Amino acid sequence: MEAEGRSGEAARRAPTPQPVADLLDLFCRRWSLRILWELRDGGSMTSRALRAACGGVSAGVLQQRLDELRAADIVTVNGGYRLTPEGLDLLARMAPLEEWAEAWARRRD
Repeated sequence: MEAEGRSGEAARRAPTPQPVADLLDLFCRRWSLRILWELRDGGSMTSRALRAACGGVSAGVLQQRLDELRAADIVTVNGGYRLTPEGLDLLARMAPLEEWAEAWARRRD
């Protein structure tokens, strides 16, 4: 994975023959998945509301992640940040992972 300081580079570069690796690179950046989680209901949130919901993310890092997610066509901004149709499709495809994670957490208890 790329170093934190170069995190925007992968989201802006041309697609590679390894799209899963590119997507995982984007998701491995701190706060990326949390932002998607907070936008999961399909509504829109201002950056202030999103920052409060994420709790602990700096304004600069939040903006950087939002810019990366926008460059990847997963998030858009229009009266607030929201998931694009691509982003909503992505979360729908991740639902089985959420189910697995919940079962895994129960087994660990």
